[in-house]
Amino acid sequence: MKVQNPVIDKNFPRRLLLKSAATSLPLPRAPNNSKHFKRKMSGQIMISACLLGIQCRYDGWHSFCPGLAEFATTTPIIPFCPEQLGGLPTPRSPASMIGGDGRDVLSGKAKVVNAMGANVTEAFKKGADESLKLARLTGTTIAVMKNKSPSCGLAIPYCEKPSDVGLGVTAALFQSNHIKVFELGSSDIFPTPDFFELMECTDP
Repeated sequence: MKVQNPVIDKNFPRRLLLKSAATSLPLPRAPNNSKHFKRKMSGQIMISACLLGIQCRYDGWHSFCPGLAEFATTTPIIPFCPEQLGGLPTPRSPASMIGGDGRDVLSGKAKVVNAMGANVTEAFKKGADESLKLARLTGTTIAVMKNKSPSCGLAIPYCEKPSDVGLGVTAALFQSNHIKVFELGSSDIFPTPDFFELMECTDP
């Protein structure tokens, strides 16, 4: 079934309502904790769009994080999805890295293969490159990205490393270009002291 483009209400991202051909999915309302977010970023912050409720995950769903959505009302943000920027459809077959992790993919030592056996390495690399272009255009110095994603995660299991976890492709490219990456899941509390510490290290 073909998935239509999401329809977003005027109050994004505090009240996000996405519709697809298959379902109408009201998202949980982000808690009203704006008073706790008094400190502002000095520049833009990029956020994995799925964490804000955008249905761009490989399975056509989202990973909405209420605390992050509330934070986004207080800070300039840029939602993005590397895999869509790389030209992959939504939904799409899940993918993993063969021969290493994101760093190895960027260096040509590893590849990304989806569950159907198709090599999608170039799409993942293009998505990382386009995400970096966006970061440079907007002066982004920090990104909040989806955990366990082969594009965005910092400790993903879908790779071949001695530690059994590794970097996603876009996360690896961001780190090599001095963009701080903070990974987050839908059920995680946000913000955390670790995130504010990262902000302190990033500000000039």
